Amino acid sequence: MDARKIKNILGNYGIIFVLIALIIVFSNFSERFLMRNNIFNVLRQVSIVGIISVGMTFVILTGGIDLSCGSVVGFACVGAAILMVNAQMHPALASLVVCIGGLCLGLINGAIIHWLKVPPFIATLGMMTSVRGIAYIITGGLPVFGFNPAFTVLGQGYFGIIPIPVLIMAAAFIFGVVFLNTTSPGRRIYGVGGNEEASRLSGVNIRNIKLLVYGVAGFMSALAGVVLLARVNSGQPNAGMGYELDVITAVVLGGVRMAGGQGRLYMVIIGVLIMGVMTNGMTMLGINEYVQMLIKGLVLIAAIAFDKFLNEQHAKEVIG
Repeated sequence: MDARKIKNILGNYGIIFVLIALIIVFSNFSERFLMRNNIFNVLRQVSIVGIISVGMTFVILTGGIDLSCGSVVGFACVGAAILMVNAQMHPALASLVVCIGGLCLGLINGAIIHWLKVPPFIATLGMMTSVRGIAYIITGGLPVFGFNPAFTVLGQGYFGIIPIPVLIMAAAFIFGVVFLNTTSPGRRIYGVGGNEEASRLSGVNIRNIKLLVYGVAGFMSALAGVVLLARVNSGQPNAGMGYELDVITAVVLGGVRMAGGQGRLYMVIIGVLIMGVMTNGMTMLGINEYVQMLIKGLVLIAAIAFDKFLNEQHAKEVIG
């Protein structure tokens, strides 16, 4: 096997070897790591990040970014709780309302980016701050609780032996994979990320694609907020804070290029699992929370540096 084939294998599937290595390391340090209860605990923990990652993948494939995902999670979390407690709305209807609200916030992101020509980083950073402020304003900074206990099944229940949040995450990934790989808009998302000007000249409606990806991202973040609310049984205005770091890291680890146009959603689940395994394993080993934050930040830097390296190598091969 020549060097180019080895490089391609490592570039495409090296992340799987990283996941396996982490599992081996943590299982050697803790005999409880591979117990069934802990495995399902890891899957339940990563389900929130996993759901958001589907929408983030759509956005990054176009060369964009969405820093508002964590704030939309918090907005949906407190919004659904208020609708159920104060308005006595049925949990299903309240969940649908906040998911539509998340969709609308995503569409606003897309509109600002397309029509006002605001860079995605700045537009979604502003949305992140504004939406988090709304969550604090409508709650007065206090948690909201007292809704129907049956609602918690969505976040704490099981279907057989599988946690329901894991099934919701799986459904989100199946939707994303099918959409990106089998539909015309899905292929156009890759085209816009690869070369937006060429896509425009070939007749692709760039506006619709950007509204689509940011709308999907907003919807997925709100859905994750509903699941988080059901899991913790309390609407916290600070819910989802810092999730954007974990989500972006998971997506980049899964091989989605920050420049856009390249990446496979089904590999993003590996990135999500790596983040979950790292967090769970370090917690089991008693590693300080602040040290965990340091390690996650370094992992993000390493993932983006590796992404840049692959882009440069691909450019050299094209030129050569």
